[in-house]
Amino acid sequence: LAETRSFAIRAKCYPEKAKPSDTRGGLEPASLHLFLPLCVSLSAAGAPSWRRPGSCPHTSGPEELPEPGERAAMSCKSTKVAPSVDFDHSCSDSVEYLTLNFGPFETVHRWRRLPPCDEFVGARRSKHTVVAYRDAIYVFGGDNGKNMLNDLLRFDVKDCSWCRAFTTGTPPAPRYHHSAVVYGSSMFVFGGYTGDIYSNSNLKNKNDLFEYKFATGQWTEWKVEGSLPVARSAHGATVYNDKLWIFAGYDGNARLNDMWTISLQDREHACWEEIDQSGEIPPSCCNFPVAVCRDKMFVFSGQSGAKITNNLFQFEFKGHMWTRIPTEHLLRGSPPPPQRRYGHTMVAFDRHLYVFGGAADNTLPNELHCYDVDSQTWEVIHPSLDSEMPSGRLFHAAAVIQDAMYIFGGTVDNNVRSGEMYRFQFSCYPKCTLHEDYGKLWENRQFCDVEFILGEREQRVLGHIAIVTARCRWLRKKILQAWDRQRQKTKQENSEESDEGTAGGPRDIPAGNRPSGTQPLLEVSIREAEAQPFEVLMQFLYTDKIQYPRRGHVQDVLLIMDVYKLALSFKLSRLEQLCVQYIEASVDLQNVLSVCENANKLQLDQLKEHCLNFVVKESHFNQVIMTKEFEHLSTPLIVEIVRRKQQPPPRLYSDQPVDIGTSLVQDMKAYLEGGGLEFCDIILLLDGHPRPAHKAILAARSSYFEAMFRSFMPEDGQVNISIGEMVPSKQAFESMLRYIYYGDVNMPPEDSLYLFAAPYYYGFSNNRLQAYCKQNLEMNVTVENVLQILEAADKTQALDMKKHCLHIIVHQFIKVSKLPNLRSLSQLLLLDIIESLATHISDKQCAEMGSDI
Repeated sequence: LAETRSFAIRAKCYPEKAKPSDTRGGLEPASLHLFLPLCVSLSAAGAPSWRRPGSCPHTSGPEELPEPGERAAMSCKSTKVAPSVDFDHSCSDSVEYLTLNFGPFETVHRWRRLPPCDEFVGARRSKHTVVAYRDAIYVFGGDNGKNMLNDLLRFDVKDCSWCRAFTTGTPPAPRYHHSAVVYGSSMFVFGGYTGDIYSNSNLKNKNDLFEYKFATGQWTEWKVEGSLPVARSAHGATVYNDKLWIFAGYDGNARLNDMWTISLQDREHACWEEIDQSGEIPPSCCNFPVAVCRDKMFVFSGQSGAKITNNLFQFEFKGHMWTRIPTEHLLRGSPPPPQRRYGHTMVAFDRHLYVFGGAADNTLPNELHCYDVDSQTWEVIHPSLDSEMPSGRLFHAAAVIQDAMYIFGGTVDNNVRSGEMYRFQFSCYPKCTLHEDYGKLWENRQFCDVEFILGEREQRVLGHIAIVTARCRWLRKKILQAWDRQRQKTKQENSEESDEGTAGGPRDIPAGNRPSGTQPLLEVSIREAEAQPFEVLMQFLYTDKIQYPRRGHVQDVLLIMDVYKLALSFKLSRLEQLCVQYIEASVDLQNVLSVCENANKLQLDQLKEHCLNFVVKESHFNQVIMTKEFEHLSTPLIVEIVRRKQQPPPRLYSDQPVDIGTSLVQDMKAYLEGGGLEFCDIILLLDGHPRPAHKAILAARSSYFEAMFRSFMPEDGQVNISIGEMVPSKQAFESMLRYIYYGDVNMPPEDSLYLFAAPYYYGFSNNRLQAYCKQNLEMNVTVENVLQILEAADKTQALDMKKHCLHIIVHQFIKVSKLPNLRSLSQLLLLDIIESLATHISDKQCAEMGSDI
């Protein structure tokens, strides 16, 4: 936040004819208008003030792409995609309100079976390709179990209809295990396996390149001069930076891992170029998918000779550098990566990769796995309850159109070819920024209230009492002890200065009741910790992560060993497991002896065992003992290695579950629910009712509070809470605190009306809370809660939602009339209900009622 920051909430007032409609399903959406105050400015000079915008510049809350795969806080029942909301940030004097466009939404994470391809249109198939162009899926080639194919099929996703695509010219020869990509308004087909599989004749791999123009249906072959990639099939292909990139595959004799590229901009001057790859290049492989996300190409699993792995590699186009993304660092209990497999599909959507199907250890699984490129974590997507799940399959194909994935064909059980088409609806929620927000608090060191004095050199590291005491009981105890010493010292000083004894000393009261900004930094001495490993430990407390060591760098691994030692001392089980997995993943032939010696010195028996077992492996032993480091190894360790080689100890297996500790979310949840009450240092006033809170946590998650605490912190340590000119209900305010403290988005629908504008007023990192509020309102207005939502809509002046609630009440009045909440409504709302009932009662019904009387 700069010295001045403004948040504006404004929506477009669409003329009736110009108002956009939701194109999905072709239905005109309903609308919800929230009439809200427009702009709040946070300046260093004074308190926040509301104003109507004139000709001043202002900013909106930052938008982020929606998050697929997000299910942590939402139940599987009927979740729906929340479409984006339009904001007009021009400074006019038009009516200010926020419009939510409601329409026909597809259930999130829902599999839907679409009409299969009729036999008279095209054959069932596998080993084919699928590409998406505009609102259609194009299927080319493959085999039907008897013959190779070279027909081109078209599936219209709007009409859900199949047809043969119009073609002219000479198409590629029938083939399978080829590749197909879209560039501009053309599809490019490269390579593959051709011949007559029925008679087992003329079978060969190809390296030809064909273009199909969608506009004219014209097939043409590109005749390229110069060197060509070796003919291949079952390779990976993608388009990036106007070029076609080809990787690995099978040439008929061996699997490959070379990479070639060709520019698709100028056919006349196009030539193939082999790429000089570096880094951890994937092993030679075939039958794997590739996908591009965040300017990187990803390769997952596949066949590498007799070996099938579940490794994930990323390729940076700019530096031509490969990196194997480690999965060993995942904590036990966290979702594992998918099983090793081949013949699967992988597509990219937003910042995620989605892996489906394939053959995994003689099975055909049908789970959908999602990989988050940012957090480097896997999860299994649980389908909605009304899903029509596709069966497991391999050699199918997949493509993405807008916010949905389409898969077609493949080989299913008993070697049967499929002609089925399935659609999977991605979810569209902005990502949770909880870990990033707390991480930024650690990096910028604002609002620090504790200073740790470390080691013999008394190095100093700043921190925040709220985060540290929420995450680590050992440090919490240290802080409380330091607090008591500080109180005693202050009392003693006051006693010496005052003739009245301790009458003038500070009150022994919770921190939340003390004026903020008056107390000095609390000093906590920790002799058993050095600054560098302690800072890594602190980074973990704020983010649940530590930086992965550079592979093969001894100093990095030794640093993590020191962190592990601290984790054991501080009883941080989660950090212990994280360090062990990081270190074990980083041990190699170059650093194993250094790691082993340091583990022996620090008495880290588990890591020492791992190193000894690594050294005595048949493939490692001779290389390790020939190094210079082995000559300088301590005699007791040399003896242990020799004995271990001569007589390996029996392996011990334990059925005891490993304690992985608590996560950041779990700790902050417990902290909000009372665990952090004694460390509160700010009082939030909701309609005059106090709610103790923690300044550092509020500032980390909200730029509104950050600016307030930095520039114009109230002297009495109390802050009035509102969202614009509207004061939320106590229940809605607690829902907002849960979101701030640990990212929770579960709330009753009536809370969603109060909190819809909260991301803009309080300056949250993105619109995640608003997206969940919106879907909550779309889905969960029922007879049981309609009266609570009516009250919230009336209080927030959400007129469309109020009208919608009155509509439900009128049409379900017999049920609503039995609800106890009806008798607690205000007189004005009861009059609104009576007026709505009167409006909807027909003349005929009035006459019938009159005759009864």
